[in-house]
Amino acid sequence: MHKHEDLIQYLLLLGDSALIQGQRLCEWCGKAPALEEELALMNVGLDLVGQARNWLEYAAELLADGRSADDLAFRRDERAFRNLLLVEQPNGDFAMTMTKQFLYDAWHFQVLEGLCASSDERIAGIAAKALKEVTYHLRRSSEWVQRLGDGTEESRRRMLAAIPTLWRFTVELAAGSDGEKALAAAGIAADPAQVASAWLKQVESLFASVDLPVPPAAHYFYLSGRTGMHTEHLGILLAEMQFLPRAYPDATW
Repeated sequence: MHKHEDLIQYLLLLGDSALIQGQRLCEWCGKAPALEEELALMNVGLDLVGQARNWLEYAAELLADGRSADDLAFRRDERAFRNLLLVEQPNGDFAMTMTKQFLYDAWHFQVLEGLCASSDERIAGIAAKALKEVTYHLRRSSEWVQRLGDGTEESRRRMLAAIPTLWRFTVELAAGSDGEKALAAAGIAADPAQVASAWLKQVESLFASVDLPVPPAAHYFYLSGRTGMHTEHLGILLAEMQFLPRAYPDATW
């Protein structure tokens, strides 16, 4: 694949993953276990939506087909999205949400840290700004994994249920596409192998601190967010997220 197309796909991976995870967090509005948690979840979600806009604006410029970041967010079909399978999974209970957030944050932090040194100044700038936010996201989700894993008998039971439910989707966090590897070799993208190694080390360290099991490495299966082969959950999420712009395509504020 040409480097230009590889870069577009990489930007969509970053932007779509942040957008969908942000959308999932915002589904907690009015449903969180405490007011403080609702505000925190919404703030993290809005951070991710803002990051998604930055990545999708760059992708739209490179696509140069007349579409904007909003068009990419609200007028693409499911198969055109490149987000990680992990982030499209339903929220479930609070333990499921925070486990998923931690697994994503630990990956996201390593990716952004690598991108701060990108030879593409636009990418390095977006990553540096996002890293400040994601540093907080990771600290917060890590603390919740510890609280829930080492909390009550019920909270631990829920954590022990959440980890194996989500773990199969971490296969995408442990390996990059050929395009990502080529971009990394050119100094543009974060090295997928380094990201995967640092991600696993962080997960193992945190889980060990509260005696939570780390499952064996996940294996590839027939779905892949990077190629647009998603779980059934993404289409349902997009139907809700995209309804208004699709129903009223010419509407303006």
